[in-house]
Parts: sequence; structure tokens; C-alpha cells
Amino acid sequence: MIKFNHLKQIYFLGIGGIGMSALARYFAELNYEVAGYDKSSSGITRSLEQASCTVFTKDEVASIPSSFNNPNYVLIVYTPAISEHSTLFQYFKKQGYQLCKRAEVLGAITQDKKCLAIAGTHGKTTISSMLSYILSDNNIDCSAFLGGIATNFNSNLRIGLDDSTVVEADEFDRSFLQLHPNWILISSTDADHLDIYGTPADLLSSFKLFSDKVSSRNLIVKEGLPIASEYTYALDSSTANFSAQNIRVENGSYHFDILHPKGLCTNVISGLPGIHNVENSIAAFSIAYFNGVKPENITRSISSFLGVKRRFDIHVKTTNQVYIDDYAHHPKEIEMAIRSARDLYPNRELTVIFQPHLFSRTRDFMDDFATALSAADCVMLLEVYAARELPINGVNSKVLLEKIKTKNKGLYTKEAFPEAIANTELLMTLGAGDVDTLIQPIKTLLTQ
Repeated sequence: MIKFNHLKQIYFLGIGGIGMSALARYFAELNYEVAGYDKSSSGITRSLEQASCTVFTKDEVASIPSSFNNPNYVLIVYTPAISEHSTLFQYFKKQGYQLCKRAEVLGAITQDKKCLAIAGTHGKTTISSMLSYILSDNNIDCSAFLGGIATNFNSNLRIGLDDSTVVEADEFDRSFLQLHPNWILISSTDADHLDIYGTPADLLSSFKLFSDKVSSRNLIVKEGLPIASEYTYALDSSTANFSAQNIRVENGSYHFDILHPKGLCTNVISGLPGIHNVENSIAAFSIAYFNGVKPENITRSISSFLGVKRRFDIHVKTTNQVYIDDYAHHPKEIEMAIRSARDLYPNRELTVIFQPHLFSRTRDFMDDFATALSAADCVMLLEVYAARELPINGVNSKVLLEKIKTKNKGLYTKEAFPEAIANTELLMTLGAGDVDTLIQPIKTLLTQ
């Protein structure tokens, strides 16, 4: 187990990642000297610099601060997105520094805490952010390590005085198996990260191993998933322990009732767009319910939860144009994002700008991506965002484009925007790469 009390400096390889940046903020708050490398500057790295972290964008030994030269007092934290061929990684390894994966560090931080872990291939960021807000809004001063910027906190980190810690449990690289949870909620087990797992069955096996870390009394699973649990939740069900009932749209917002083991909470209002966020609300309700928050207080907090940045963010909303940005990078997420946009604006022509994320994911779900994107009226594809991967022969956006059935479609470079979307009625940017760099230019064009 990692011990922190003798350490003076923490260096992050991949400090600009959303999970890594939360840890960097955490150690900076505890007055460790924090520095790190990422391949490019971003809004996250700039905010880290404002929080007293030092960030470098060159993978070279000369960038290491002199105060980090003693391996006895320095911990190196790295993400699997960083290649082991990295100059910095190889240097730290050869010089005898202690190197730990992000998940190991998060597991060590939360080992002696009451850890509430939210897992799932979709939904975990919103559910964990909503849960941490519900707890903090009801005098449970929890900590939280999140995979997105929660709008209520304007951060992916919350440090509280209570023993409770909400953790987004990441299945990538089997990271969540490093955690020591007291409660687990699993929202989905759809196939993903097959570059790591190989098959959907192996991914499911990993989720089952994770669920075994708690007793069935402390496990909540979305109804229908092939994981045995004592408690289930669902969007709309007569058999789940927690479910939404009487779902309807009033004045542009979802209203619904929540059925729970001891009764019914009526006329709950979701402050977030999208039917999937009603389901996320039920999930957050269920785990907050078992951790001491009264049902009527949970529903009040659900109504004032403001969401997570890059999760169906409405950036422009005028009489003629609406622009929404979303992190959706899996076919199921794209399908849900498009459905939510259609529900809110049924009479507008929908244009989707999509940047595929990872060659392996594009290859593994090529047909599913094509089907999901074909629900848009116009599709504008960017090239695949490689992230940690090398190109795969025969896998690219041109091949994906040919499979999309929408007639109005094309390949674009980021430089072609915002000009290409000047006359759109309903526009979405989707993806987990750097498609978010288009947000400000598009906003500027549509509001000038």
C-alpha cells in the first residue's frame, strides 16, 4: 500500500486527464509540491497552474524541476494513456522512482474512507457528481473524485470533512479493482474498451469481480444487468426497488415520481435535459437513500443539481439556433444524446459534428456508430482522435462515413469550422477527444 506521509513532491504523467487532474488538485490542496507533464495545454492544465501546480508540455528530462530529483521523496503517478516509451516514464523508472498508476493512488487515498463507488460504461460521471451534490447539499460534507467538472462545484474534486467519499470507478484498464468500496452502484456494462478486455464477456467478468468487493446488501445495480444484487433501480419498472413513475415533460423539463422501498416521492423535477438523466436521478437517489438522506431532501437536491460540463451542455439557445455539446463517444451515448435533442427540439433539423475517439473503439463499434449517427439529419465527421493509440489499417472516418445512411454527410477538418455550420438550426458536437476546442469558435459565430 502506498504511504504518503514521507513524500514531499508528486509528479503526474498525463496531468491533464480528467481523473489525473482531480488527484493533482487533491495533493496540491494538501500542500504537496505538484508538477506534471501532458502533451498539450488545455483548460484543465491552465486551471491546474492557477491551483499552484506546475505543468510541462515537453516529454523531456530537462523539464523536471530540480526539487523532484530525490526519488526518496517523490511519487510518480501515471495514466495508461502515457506510453511506457515516454522519455519521462523511462527516466523515472531507471532512476528508481516509485511509479504508481492513478487507480492505485485513488485506492490508497480512499481505503480508510467510507467509499461510495459509481461504476458503469455510461452514466457514472453524472451519477457520481449528482450523488456528491445530494450528500453535500444535505449536510454530509463528503469528498468526491469525479470524471467531469460538476457545475455545482465547478470542479472534478470536492474535499470534505465527512468520512464519506464518492468515487467514479473507472473500468478502463481494470482500474476499479484497485478500489476498496463500501457501497457500489453499477449503471451499465455495455461493451467498451475491448482493446483492454478483448471480449464483452471479459469486460462483464471484470464488473462482476468489482461487484464482489461488497456484500449484496451494499450493491445497487440497474435492473436487467447480469449481475446479482439485492437492490435494483430502473427508469420505469414495476419490479425494481427504485424507479421513475408517471414520467412527463412540462415546460421543457422532465417531471416524474420516484418509487422507493418506503413509498413514493411525487412531482420530482429534473433540472437536466434528457430522459437518461431521469434514470441517472433514480440511481443517485437510491444510493443517497441508503446513506442516510431523507427521500424528500434527495428530490429537492435533484431539482437543483446543475449537471456536468460537456454532458449535454446547451451553449447557445436563440430563436433560430441551438448549440449543444456532449462528451458522447460510445454508440449508446450518441444514440441517447440525439434522442434527447430530438425530444427537446422535435421540429428542428439536427446537425451532428462527431469526432471518433480511439482507432480500436471505432473499429470495434463501426456499424453501431453508423447506426447511431444516421439518426441525425446532417453528419459532419472529424478524423479519429488517436489519443494513446497508433493508427489501425483500414480504420478511419472515411470508412465510417460510407456506412452512415444520412444523405447529408461529409468529412471535415477542425479548421473548416465554424464557417460550415453558420446556418444550422440544431447543432451538436459529440466526442471525447479535442472536439471541445470547437466550442468557443462555434459560440462566437452563432452569437455574433
